[in-house]
Amino acid sequence: MPGTDRYQVTIVKYGTRQTVRSDVYLNHHVYGEPDGPIGMDYFFWLVRNADRTVVVDTGFSAAGGARRDRTTLIAPGSAFDALGVDRAAGPPVVVTHAHYDHIGNLALFPASPLVVAAAEYAFWTGPYADRPLLHHSVEDAELGHLRQAEREGRVRTFADDVEIAPGVRVIRVGGHTPGQSIVTVNTSEGTVLLASDAVHYYEEYERAMPFSQVACLVDMYAGFERIREMLETGEVRHLVAGHDPETLARFTPVSGALAGLAATIGEEC
Repeated sequence: MPGTDRYQVTIVKYGTRQTVRSDVYLNHHVYGEPDGPIGMDYFFWLVRNADRTVVVDTGFSAAGGARRDRTTLIAPGSAFDALGVDRAAGPPVVVTHAHYDHIGNLALFPASPLVVAAAEYAFWTGPYADRPLLHHSVEDAELGHLRQAEREGRVRTFADDVEIAPGVRVIRVGGHTPGQSIVTVNTSEGTVLLASDAVHYYEEYERAMPFSQVACLVDMYAGFERIREMLETGEVRHLVAGHDPETLARFTPVSGALAGLAATIGEEC
């Protein structure tokens, strides 16, 4: 059917916190710059048209956010309801990676297929997942939801990239985690790249300043370059960073229940 490969992307800010630059940039002292305050916002993303809905990550849970003193602006479940997402219908959920602020509400989608890089699933079910420098970014109960979904046959893994619907592609870049993935989406305003935590901040990408939590530094640098090439060649038009407080201001604000907390890219399809 005409238009079935074109979508509207909705960016939803559900949480926030304040920290300092040395907390978010790896070895910040190397740059010879003064430390200073920086905000960090928390998002999930929705991709939809008249034919289908795809959820990209599910945000942090109440328990996961409280444990880390994060501020919840709207409960993700309430935001999904405000957007009219039929969770019971089992829309596919893309897991860009398995950190607490990206899989904290998988239980809201008990019938949904979950799309995750094979390297990501293998790592968090493997022998190094409990090491403190890695484990502090996950919740065991939430990894349990991921394992349960696999036992139920709902987990779909991929090696390097996969088209999960016409016009929606998931690509593993690694770096931040072994299976960190990005998502590209066809919209009326050009192709959108949902970077998730491959790019937390626009500055991170623009200056090639790796984030403090990293599984493979070389892969993180390579991810920046891959995204840069996609933008410079016109393969993608819009970059959506995963945690930058400037993100919403770059796109079209929404009105109604999520005013000030959401923005869209592309016409409603």
